Amino acid sequence: MSYNVLITGGSRGIGAAAVREFAKAGYNVAFTWHSSASAADAVVQDVRSACPDRRVVSIQADAGDAAQVRAAVSKAEYELGSLQVVVCNAGIAQQKLFTDTTDEDWRRLMAVDLDGAFYACRAVLPGMIRQKYGRILLVSSMWGQTGGSCEVAYSAAKAGLIGLGKALAKEEGPSGITVNVIAPGVIDTDMMAGFTAEDRAALAEETPVCRLGTAQEIARTMVFLADEQSGYITGQVIGQNGGLVI
Repeated sequence: MSYNVLITGGSRGIGAAAVREFAKAGYNVAFTWHSSASAADAVVQDVRSACPDRRVVSIQADAGDAAQVRAAVSKAEYELGSLQVVVCNAGIAQQKLFTDTTDEDWRRLMAVDLDGAFYACRAVLPGMIRQKYGRILLVSSMWGQTGGSCEVAYSAAKAGLIGLGKALAKEEGPSGITVNVIAPGVIDTDMMAGFTAEDRAALAEETPVCRLGTAQEIARTMVFLADEQSGYITGQVIGQNGGLVI
């Protein structure tokens, strides 16, 4: 059986690495992207070059818009067939003092990082329940576990994903669906573009394994949790942070 996966926010960073790793693992992949068509096209070409026997579908959608997410899931199901795995990865970050955070800042971050996962899970669950099988993966953050200064809105949204994942795991377990949360630490992606070399070195020094994580490492954990043989792991928060949060 060929399994199909939908990954939200798959044009860059952890999402792009997930698209590539799932394709290498034998999955047909659909992924959403929001603003960079060229980045999405590059991911599609990478997959087609490395895994010519895999199907890959690129779908433009705003993760914070319920109608667009619903349409993206419908398109993924139409193009690939039933979905066995969904990875709710789409997210944005913001570093700002809490007292400077505007209503618009708060609502947009919640819409993309938390509401988007709710929309995606709600859209894919009917099909998963019908087939009595599914793997749902939510991408949180170590700040969702501990809270991050100057990232209060982000921390709140990512903590919400942990609550969503734990509760949904209990509700959907009887239907053969597992739900797990991955909480990455400091990962070397383009979201760190604003950090200086000194900042990056300091973060690496703070981390017990003395380096930053890679998007590919997170993606490999996703593939493991999505595997059919990982069905006894559910409702868990996998902290993949090099020992920075223990």
